[in-house]
Amino acid sequence: MAKTQTVLPFVVKTVPEDLNMTARAGLALVFEAVTALGVEASVKRHVHVRRRSRGFSDASAVKWFVGLLASGGDCIDDFQVLDADGGLCRLVGERPPKPSTAREYLYGFHDDNLIETARREAEIHKRVAYIPGENGPLVGLGLVMGQLAHRVGVQLGLTKATLDLDATIQESHKREAKWHYKGGRGYQPSVIYWVESDQIVGDEYRDGNVPAGMSNLPLIQLGFSRLPPTITQRYFRGDSACYEDAVLKWLANPKRANGPEGHIGFTISADMSEELRGVCEQVPQASWELLEERTNETVWCSDVEFTPGDWPKNAQPLRYIGLRIKKKQGELFSWGGDTKYLAVVTNRDGKMATLVRWHWEKAGTIELVHDVTKNELGAAVPPCGRFGANAAWYRLSLLTYNVLSAMKSLALPAEFGTARPKRLRHRVFSMAGRIVSHSGRLILRVGERAERIAGLLNARTKLAALVPIFAPT
Repeated sequence: MAKTQTVLPFVVKTVPEDLNMTARAGLALVFEAVTALGVEASVKRHVHVRRRSRGFSDASAVKWFVGLLASGGDCIDDFQVLDADGGLCRLVGERPPKPSTAREYLYGFHDDNLIETARREAEIHKRVAYIPGENGPLVGLGLVMGQLAHRVGVQLGLTKATLDLDATIQESHKREAKWHYKGGRGYQPSVIYWVESDQIVGDEYRDGNVPAGMSNLPLIQLGFSRLPPTITQRYFRGDSACYEDAVLKWLANPKRANGPEGHIGFTISADMSEELRGVCEQVPQASWELLEERTNETVWCSDVEFTPGDWPKNAQPLRYIGLRIKKKQGELFSWGGDTKYLAVVTNRDGKMATLVRWHWEKAGTIELVHDVTKNELGAAVPPCGRFGANAAWYRLSLLTYNVLSAMKSLALPAEFGTARPKRLRHRVFSMAGRIVSHSGRLILRVGERAERIAGLLNARTKLAALVPIFAPT
């Protein structure tokens, strides 16, 4: 029935669902990518939530979660929007899961026993914070994400890997969420990211009260283990959360356990202890080298002589680069002083300024990943109060990031190389199309100008060529 005409000169009529029309013709490219990039095959091999042959398979469920997050959905109920697009469902070959089914699927990644075990162990060691282990399906989902990153690196022919690690706050008002250091409640997952491939190689989901500096070495080891054998140059960057003995000793040791042999060049922000600060304050004025003039402050750098108290005597000494940041006249830091000191620890040679700026580049890599996944791929919104289910949702967001990144690198026009998801939605995914059937074959008709902007035909050809390359091994 027509509704009353309002501001613009048209009326609205509702009609039955039309399976021959879709408003998301370009989104079908994401579903093709999941198959062409080997993600679907990896899920079949490693993720086993479904115990019955009836209903959705694990591969179908993961595929639809990736499609949901890529399309801009940020909650499970948004599956209804995709289900209402009958034409998209016809292109994909199936309907998305109902919200209740999707929620039950996420519950399969949760295990109360693992949380209770971690809690009891923390009590034995008189700790409040703990990091639960992962059940089989959650481990498998991590393998899927890591294998995709591995394959993309091989396909791009990369020989260099810079891994950046950083944690982020995921706010939540669920009663199960714990207080974090910024005063709110939520979770604090940590992510390790391969810069050159624009792929996330690992993550660890954590409660909000887990300190960012707690037990980072296993995730770092995991990240390096997921690099392809073609990598010959390895680097690592981290903030002060990574400034711990175990991490420094592992990175500095060329014969490290549970990791690749050889040099890993690293820079890590050092904790500014009283001893290190005292060393920085004793540096003569003439030894400070101007690094950067900012609007309200000036930054200098200088090599400083410092060795951690328990650093092995027979080990190669680390290099400390001190930073002196001084407010300009009339400006003060929040505590009332005009000068503060920072430091970067490294095992790399080279000019101080070059190393410090390389270290600072992390703000434009892993922190951008947090921004994109939380603000454009649904990672900021935990779907429920079950820890494992929220961990799976977060990991599915990271997997979606990897899929979209791989599409940009291997299939889409070069102009989309730095495109964020919202731009892909506007120019590629949100494309109107009409579907017809001819001789038992589906034909998607799209506007000539819209296709030329999106590069849909060429992208599909490139994805189809990847199928043999990314076949399961």
